[in-house]
This record gives sequence, structure tokens and C-alpha cells, in this order.
Amino acid sequence: MTWRRGRRLGVDVGDARIGVASCDPDGLIATPVETVAAGPQAIARLVALAQEYEVLEVVAGLPLGMSGREGPAAIKVRAFAGELAVALDAAMPGVSVRLIDERLSTVAGQAQLHASGRTTKSSRAVIDQAAAVVILQSAIDAEKTRGTAPGEVVDVTKGTTHE
Repeated sequence: MTWRRGRRLGVDVGDARIGVASCDPDGLIATPVETVAAGPQAIARLVALAQEYEVLEVVAGLPLGMSGREGPAAIKVRAFAGELAVALDAAMPGVSVRLIDERLSTVAGQAQLHASGRTTKSSRAVIDQAAAVVILQSAIDAEKTRGTAPGEVVDVTKGTTHE
């Protein structure tokens, strides 16, 4: 398979906030979009963004431990991704949600913000977006390098994932 042309959203799901990033149809670069408050309206807002950007898919970071094991945070993200996949399927049939390993994405996002001259205090509002950029750019780079879509697709019918 070659690069699947189309816009994508990247999301960094947290307990309080969800960072969102997007890319151009050719996958040249991921850019920050916004930070969505976690809670009852989060799914609806992400579906609205997916519609606005006319995305091919949504890539969500799966927070694995350094050992590669899934902990409580990964379980929460899987549940959220399942809900998002169902909502997207209803609103935009054919648009999938993929989960990719996001280890150290927040650290990488913080490093990029620091390198751009932002202090930790001034970065709090955008750190989740920066992590979403790292997640999405990693997915883009992986697909272009390997020629296959990265991570695992959330199965809408079963609420599970598969490669």
C-alpha cells in the first residue's frame, strides 16, 4: 500500500483535555488545531472537527507504559476511542479511528515548545495540542516509511481494535 492521501486528525486524550492536530491532504506536516475540554461534549466536538476538516481518519495516541504494557490510562483511551469510532461511523461512514503508541509524545511536545521559546507556564494551554502534533506526525511518517497504515483500527461493530 502507498500513502493514503487525505487529511487526518491526531488526538492526545487526557483526563481533563484533548489536544487536537490536523495535517494537509499530502501529509507534509501536522499542525495544532485546538484543545477540547474532556467531558460529555468532547465526542461531539471531535466529530464536528472531523467533518470540518473532511478527514480520512482520526489517529489517537495510546499511552503505553515504557515496558509496552497497557495501564489504566490506555484502558480509558481505548474506551474513548471506541465511543468516538461509533459516533464518527454514524456521522461520517468510512472514517476510522486508529490507535498508535504515544509513548513520550507529551515529552516530545514539551521539548518542541521549549525549543520555540515558550516557558512551561505559557505552554500549559497548548501542550496537549503539541502532543497531538507529535502523535499525528509519527503516524504520517510511519505510513510513508512502511507503506502501511500505522497502529490498530478501532472496530466499530465490536468496540475493539485490530491491526
